[in-house]
Amino acid sequence: MAVVREFTLPDLGEGLTEATIVTWMVEVGEVVAVDQPVVEVETAKAMVEVPCPYGGVVTARFGDEGAEVPVGAPLVTVAVGAVPDDLAGTGPSTHGSAADGAPGSPADAAEAGSGNVLVGYGTSAAAARRRRIRPGGTTGPAAGAPRPAEQVTAAGQDSSGADAAAAPGAVAAAGARTGANGSAAAGAADAGSRTVAVISPLVRRMAREHDLDLREVTGSGRDGLILRTDVECAIRTRQERATAGAGVTGAAGAAAGTVTGALTAPGGPEPVTTPAGAAAPTGEERIPLRGMLGAAAEKFSRSRREIPEATCWVDADATELLAARRAMNVPGAPKVSLLALLARITTAALARFPQLNSTVDTKTQEIVRLPAVHLGFAAQTDRGLVVPVVRDAHARTVEDLSAEFARLTETARAGGLSLAELTHGTFTLNNYGVFGVDGSTPIINHPEAAMLGVGRIAAKPWVHDGELAVRQVVQLSLTFDHRVCDGGTAGGFLRFVADCVEQPALLLRGL
Repeated sequence: MAVVREFTLPDLGEGLTEATIVTWMVEVGEVVAVDQPVVEVETAKAMVEVPCPYGGVVTARFGDEGAEVPVGAPLVTVAVGAVPDDLAGTGPSTHGSAADGAPGSPADAAEAGSGNVLVGYGTSAAAARRRRIRPGGTTGPAAGAPRPAEQVTAAGQDSSGADAAAAPGAVAAAGARTGANGSAAAGAADAGSRTVAVISPLVRRMAREHDLDLREVTGSGRDGLILRTDVECAIRTRQERATAGAGVTGAAGAAAGTVTGALTAPGGPEPVTTPAGAAAPTGEERIPLRGMLGAAAEKFSRSRREIPEATCWVDADATELLAARRAMNVPGAPKVSLLALLARITTAALARFPQLNSTVDTKTQEIVRLPAVHLGFAAQTDRGLVVPVVRDAHARTVEDLSAEFARLTETARAGGLSLAELTHGTFTLNNYGVFGVDGSTPIINHPEAAMLGVGRIAAKPWVHDGELAVRQVVQLSLTFDHRVCDGGTAGGFLRFVADCVEQPALLLRGL
């Protein structure tokens, strides 16, 4: 007899209490194996594929794509122990099923253990069976629980009338998108038969946030694939049309000598008026501070609240550093990046000035100096700014650092960084020169104590060996927590970094 198991969103670590559903990876009726990923979620830290610890047939799926799900809320229910003949082997699963005898098949799932690595759940012990009872004795989602995303009507809406999120690569069932007055949009029947070619969940989410129907977007990618630029262009075009329409309305109002204003009740706020002839406002855009954006905002705010930061900076001649890099990048040798050279200089400076590789324990009012350098570096991605962390950077060679920077950057741009790769840094290296700027006063990556900033390297006039010459000059800045050290230590650290940039041979001393 099949046993229905409810799989809830597990504790994803780092104190995270919720996640946003990005992509469903299974359908209702699909056979899944033990530890097969069933959904991709976005947390405040990273994108995570969540594996289900049960094998069997998916009987329900909770939450639409884009919905926020708290830790402990149901994700899917799985019928464990028996697979109907008409469902065996169905679904797009690549992890095996009961039909093909793959490891972790539903027949063995009730007893199988899970090898998952997420925090807070597993199948080493039998999970308690949960049943949710509806009024009248029927079994289903509890009142107030997220609606199963799979309950979709032929009109492209779920049973409550809300638009249903299409699964990646799926063909919309009908195409009638209902407006505020309940009427279907014109031409929806034709659009409903078109396959939406989208791979990226970020593209779908952007379209969803701007209420953009992807069936109306022409993809510029291979085989008509809809790219992020296509969605941005469609959004921009729609906004321009709205602005043009508002301008026509404003011109008509000016011709009639009218003034548009806000009506207020007695004692209320002062009315906001628009001068005659001025275009009416097109409407403000509100972007929720959730997920990574919200986490970054909170971290920036906390850093400014708690850390009394100060910044010092210096210009340095990087001509010799660039020459050293060219000499190291000979044919056949591992490639060495400029960031890796700067990281090696940074770890050498931290060995001399360990005060800056520390944190402040505000509960005990103690400065905690850290024995290892876990070097974070700022990386810009489509999902925003992230700070991957190179573990034990002080013990790595320049070649090893270069390879690790490349790996983490590529993973970050693909949205695949794990929580471990984004947390527990002790010092951050920020190369804002890639944006074409010379200087910056960055916010310290709380709870670290300092951040080294590197501007662009540009040809500038410089006095070299007593003569004016054109040299490759870079501005370096150090933002530091004034609680962990004074200006003398900060200046000494930055001066050592600048000296190594100007004379890379200094790194050989004492190594």
